[in-house]
Amino acid sequence: MAGGVWTIATADRLEPSIDEAVNTLRGTVEIDLGSIVQIDTAGAWLITRLERELSARGVSVSLVSASENARRLLEALAPAERDVPPPPETIGVVQELLEAVGRTMVRSWEDLKSGLGILGGVVRGLSIGLRHPRRMRFTSIIFHMEQTGLRAVPIIALMSFLIGAIIAQQSAYQLAYFGADIFVVDLVGILVLRELGVLLTAIMVAGRSGSAFTAEIGSMKMREEIDALSVIGLDPLHVLILPRLIALILVLPLLTFIADVCALAGGGMMSWAYLGLPPDTFITRLRDAVALNTLFVGLIKAPFMALIIGIVAAAEGLRVAGSAESLGTHTTSSVVKSIFMVIVVDGIFAMYFAAVRY
Repeated sequence: MAGGVWTIATADRLEPSIDEAVNTLRGTVEIDLGSIVQIDTAGAWLITRLERELSARGVSVSLVSASENARRLLEALAPAERDVPPPPETIGVVQELLEAVGRTMVRSWEDLKSGLGILGGVVRGLSIGLRHPRRMRFTSIIFHMEQTGLRAVPIIALMSFLIGAIIAQQSAYQLAYFGADIFVVDLVGILVLRELGVLLTAIMVAGRSGSAFTAEIGSMKMREEIDALSVIGLDPLHVLILPRLIALILVLPLLTFIADVCALAGGGMMSWAYLGLPPDTFITRLRDAVALNTLFVGLIKAPFMALIIGIVAAAEGLRVAGSAESLGTHTTSSVVKSIFMVIVVDGIFAMYFAAVRY
């Protein structure tokens, strides 16, 4: 027989009695609830637990003389699942690795399809804009050029200047063992103009502007503004993504050129301070060591990297669901994927130019 007060305040005191009853009662048990003067959800949970654990041990249990309040609480708790879920199946390391590879391949395929879909929509919007220039959103393009290009100049210039100075200092330190200090100019010029200038600029733009694009589009997706654009007959790809892509494609080569100039300036200053190489001698040696096409090799890569950064940022932004966690996850994924793809594209170009000996 259960009696007295069965509430949250007495649950700790009643629980040992429940455990004892579970371990001792056998056969057919009738639990009389008529003497309970007060009960709440905690007390009802204790009775439910007693009933279910006894039933699990093969004991026939029935509840009698329950008050109206106790009966309502017990009926409310009846559908609740009290069984402990089984432990997850343990799999081997090899199977887990294969499953992870499989999931990665499926996600990569989904990324490719999403990116191609966005690229197709952007090409369609661009063709419409070229046929009907008044439909191009030039104000939006100029705005994004300012945000992604002009406002990025200080950090790009500073980073490139420091990188150029570090390359010159480290190169001079190593080449001094061979008496080849003058080749610091060749090393800085070729490395910066062919690879590091555009690569570091693209990585900075991916982290700065690519993440911003994903966050902006993702926030609009969360607030259903993208759906609203579709409802009023506007194509979100044309309105939101096309201006951002055009802005990136236009400004990344310019930022790359600024990065090249600043990196060479940093290398020249460090050569002057570390090797005593005057600026005019540095410029003369640079002009003799580096052909003009070396500059174009770096600049040619920039539009392709900008296109990749924009497509990845847009694709991740459109995948954002309705939570802040999803927005943060896809923003992080946008930066990681953009940087990875930028490095892959740079490697492909490096192999191509090496093959054609450009």
